Amino acid sequence: MKPVLHVLTGCTAVGKTEWALRWAEARNAEIVSCDSLLFYRGMNLGTAKPTAAEQARVPHHLIDICAVAERMDITQYVAKARAAIGDITARGRPVLVTGGSGFYLKAFFAPVADEVAVPAALRAEVARLAPAEALARLRGLNPAGLGALDTSNPRRVTRALERCLASGRTLPALAEDFARQPGPFADWQVELTRLERPADELAGRIEVRVAAMLRAGLVDEVRQLLGAGLRDNPSAARAIGYREVIDLLDGRLPEEKLAAEIVKNTRALVKKQRTWFRTQLPPHRTVAVAGLTVGGLFGS
Repeated sequence: MKPVLHVLTGCTAVGKTEWALRWAEARNAEIVSCDSLLFYRGMNLGTAKPTAAEQARVPHHLIDICAVAERMDITQYVAKARAAIGDITARGRPVLVTGGSGFYLKAFFAPVADEVAVPAALRAEVARLAPAEALARLRGLNPAGLGALDTSNPRRVTRALERCLASGRTLPALAEDFARQPGPFADWQVELTRLERPADELAGRIEVRVAAMLRAGLVDEVRQLLGAGLRDNPSAARAIGYREVIDLLDGRLPEEKLAAEIVKNTRALVKKQRTWFRTQLPPHRTVAVAGLTVGGLFGS
């Protein structure tokens, strides 16, 4: 039998942190983060990172593992997650993965990165191409077509061209190879539970959370992070809560509109998360937070 790996997800502000802590305490488990922003030291308030007191309740992994100017990718995450999970299970303790970052979450159910290695020199060569030239070269290498590739997205065109040049294969051939690849956690039995709340209740929780973040000093946090190189990490700098404060500090957003802008963008994120959960996750348990017990979190 495969070892069991429990995964808990849900939309932003649904209550994952507290329920993960309760379940882990009851099972003597340890928590592995699957949140793409909790990796970064100093990104605390805007990410609703578990506090020091919460992390003291249960051992946490993959939180505060890199500086804000560094970049984390899915390959690095998978390697670190596998190492953490292996270490926890070697000590005889259950593992609970928790978070709502879709691409990282998907790694527990399917392959998310192929094995094509792109040399730095080739990557630099492709980066010098204009978007139209990169697309033309990619089409030339793929006479049968580009499939479902979003050709209006220059970054995806660039990555596809890199992979074709590095491997000497077409996109359809690479897609076939990818489909045959086992997922990085295929040797685990993954039990997934998704928390849910009514839309109006979740909207209220978002407003409360944003107000609390701002009272606690989110603007000062962003100022400090900018000094530490936040702008050098576009994915972190564009995260909700951070990008709006950057707009405020750069003079593009009035202070009186800051909270409303973060709330609006967080609600839009929740809508995208729900669509992603519905279309991208494998069959899983969805449980309403109201009336939920620790024992019922994973149907046990």
